[in-house]
Amino acid sequence: MNRANASILALALLLASPLALAKSTDRNQPMDIESDSQSGVVTGDGTTVLSGNVVLTQGTLSINAARGEIIRSNGELSKAIFTGKQVKMRQQLDDGSWMDAAADRIEYDLLKETVVFIGNYTISSPRGSNSGQRMVYNTTTGGMQSGGDGSRVRTVIQPKSAAPQGKN
Repeated sequence: MNRANASILALALLLASPLALAKSTDRNQPMDIESDSQSGVVTGDGTTVLSGNVVLTQGTLSINAARGEIIRSNGELSKAIFTGKQVKMRQQLDDGSWMDAAADRIEYDLLKETVVFIGNYTISSPRGSNSGQRMVYNTTTGGMQSGGDGSRVRTVIQPKSAAPQGKN
């Protein structure tokens, strides 16, 4: 592997790290959803619409949005979509630091295990930040892809001395 490829690989690993290190135990916690109103299905297939001051918490994960949709397919949760100007997301990382994200739309596909940040997104942690118009993040592999749609992507990588040093 040449130096340029090694640098690109290192950059890709650093960019993915804010989400890849999200608190691993959060998935096993109950999900609590509050909003001003909710309408839709509770069982079976369909969509539940959450309107007004939507707050979702699961372990250390917190999402605040103006509107949400919870989609059920084949009797299981399959997708969650949150919209607003802006949707705010916060989650503690396994090292004890925090990751903050904001976007006009956040789509979580539970079947594909992807999170898509759409519209003026910014993701930041003590390790650095990434911002642009669209990012797809695979929660299983830790892979991410942003840009490619003609828009610019901006990344800031903090020096090693500024990164978190173990659990706080």
